[in-house]
Amino acid sequence: MKIATFNVNSVNARVDGLLPWLDRLRPDILLLQEIKTEFNSFPFFEFQTAGYEAKILGQKSYNGVAVLSRHKIKVAAEGLPGFDDDNARYLEAVVNVNGENFRTASIYLPNGNPPYNDPDDTSKFTYKLRWMEALYNRTAELLHSAEPVVLGGDFNVILTDHDVYNPELFRKNALFRPEVIQRLKAIEYQGWTDAFRALYPLPLNGYTYWDYAGGAFQNDMGLRIDYLWLSPKAADRLQSCEVDKTPRAGSKPSDHTALICLLYTSDAAD
Repeated sequence: MKIATFNVNSVNARVDGLLPWLDRLRPDILLLQEIKTEFNSFPFFEFQTAGYEAKILGQKSYNGVAVLSRHKIKVAAEGLPGFDDDNARYLEAVVNVNGENFRTASIYLPNGNPPYNDPDDTSKFTYKLRWMEALYNRTAELLHSAEPVVLGGDFNVILTDHDVYNPELFRKNALFRPEVIQRLKAIEYQGWTDAFRALYPLPLNGYTYWDYAGGAFQNDMGLRIDYLWLSPKAADRLQSCEVDKTPRAGSKPSDHTALICLLYTSDAAD
């Protein structure tokens, strides 16, 4: 079972490049973030023609998440349970792949800048911390799920110095603040596996984001902020996890690229 996550940075701006990529890679499930559109403007027909059913939690011009599937799909939660949020950042679904249910969530965690060190505005960083605390509560619940669970998306967190091209430049950034790292590590310590790091330990960087400016992509001045987190039942099935840079290298790219994970199905595991 192949699952991918991709912060598409406006689905309508990227759909022409996304469709050939889907035809080539054929993931069973694709988690999208920053779709930046409401329901009525989402390209359902184009994805349906490509063989995908789409479930979305949209928002005009900002945020927005989606789960695309080549299999039967049912929405389990629209919005992060236990957190009252006007922003579309969390969509949870159950996908039946060849008779077996997988639970997944597409997550667009708040950026949080500016952090506390800006005396004029701390609200965005406080919102990020509160959101992560609610996510911690939800991930604790999901560990008791009967299905394998995969949480994917743009987490806007740099976990280590090896996950950013210039650590010192980002020390005061909300993506790299100790409070943020501690909260994501707390989720990991519940029992979640970082699929990429499980197969590629430090110091390999695994960048998934490069700024548009200053030749960042060409010079590999990147950040690893997109993740696929696996519950124990999913981690036991981990076969591979790769960063696919081809969407970022294409025309009209997102500033992120795709992260792809391959899990054994129950038949293959047996």
